[in-house]
Amino acid sequence: MLKLKFIIPAVLIVFAGCSPKVQNASSNSSSKNQGDSLYLIFGIKDIIKTGEKVSLKFAVHNDQSTEKSFCKWHTPFEPLMSKYLDIKDENGNEVPYKGPMAKRIMPPPADSYLVVKPKEILSSEVDLLKAYQLEAEKKYTVSYNSSGISGIKATNIVTFRYTN
Repeated sequence: MLKLKFIIPAVLIVFAGCSPKVQNASSNSSSKNQGDSLYLIFGIKDIIKTGEKVSLKFAVHNDQSTEKSFCKWHTPFEPLMSKYLDIKDENGNEVPYKGPMAKRIMPPPADSYLVVKPKEILSSEVDLLKAYQLEAEKKYTVSYNSSGISGIKATNIVTFRYTN
């Protein structure tokens, strides 16, 4: 009788992000009220001509009276390393992401978090052309898809026309 040996390699791939909860910078309480978090507001020009940067402003607001922190992974507060935006054209077709995709393990190191002081706004910009192939003479809608990773709640979507 032939003896079969099964070798089962143990491969652990951890697709990890930061905690989905926004953390209070001065405590680790996990019971947060819905209104007790950071929120995101996008900004972009209505009409952008080809050849110009397609700069999306990403502003994180802390309206609370205590410091809050969020994971900068999947935000423009770090170099472009993941698909954290959904961009669709006027027909609802998703624009393919062509940028880098980082895989990370838990727990995120301390330097992965940014602190937002009470009543403060942190902002950053990302050029959408660095990771998305936009076509001229189309209207696009942009939304944030990584609230569960960064802990930032998106409050709006933006639209713009990319034209000659």
